[in-house]
Amino acid sequence: MNTGVRRRMGVEERRRQLIGVALELFSQRSPDDVSIDEIASAAGISRPLVYHYFPGKLSLYEAALQRASDDLASRFQEPRVGPLGGRLLRVMRRFFDFVDEHGPGFSALMRGGPAVGSSRTNALVDSVRQAARDQILWHLGVPAPPVRLELVVRSWISLAESTALIWLDGRRIPRAELEAQLVHDFAALAAVSAAHDEETAALLRGIFADEPGHGPFGDLVARLVALAS
Repeated sequence: MNTGVRRRMGVEERRRQLIGVALELFSQRSPDDVSIDEIASAAGISRPLVYHYFPGKLSLYEAALQRASDDLASRFQEPRVGPLGGRLLRVMRRFFDFVDEHGPGFSALMRGGPAVGSSRTNALVDSVRQAARDQILWHLGVPAPPVRLELVVRSWISLAESTALIWLDGRRIPRAELEAQLVHDFAALAAVSAAHDEETAALLRGIFADEPGHGPFGDLVARLVALAS
């Protein structure tokens, strides 16, 4: 039976609740537009109590970004099973799931939001990019990549970020099309690099040998052949 008595939360539980509330609000509007009063109201506590757990909006914002960045980095984790094209497509679907669910928060994470200039915020963004880079190289089976392949992976991660930010501004292209296009973009970037570097070319030959004709990479080849003809 519900007695109407509110359970008192411990310190860490309350902090987790406030971070969750802030993330929910940040997913609806830019963090610049969300006040401490709104966060307190949504959490069912007073404004002074928020400051008891976080010294200011910036510290709460950074704690929320830490959770968001951990979540975003985890979207790049994928078992190394099956063709690479299919794996990358599943990664892109999870990546856009996050972007779709946390649009304003994703924009704030990538663009700085109210914490612009904060070394902590910049470090969080860098940690997501590094996690994505490490995961992709793990899938490629190249822990120490040649310089050109390193450039491909980092360029592709930047391309995925910028594509997602542009997509959020109106969502004028169907999500599924962009997810597939980004997988094609990876293959295209890698192919151009392979044309200039035999080490990358050898790696790609091994990868493409395992790709089915109906997969994302096979689809790209078919589209390019049709275009050329």
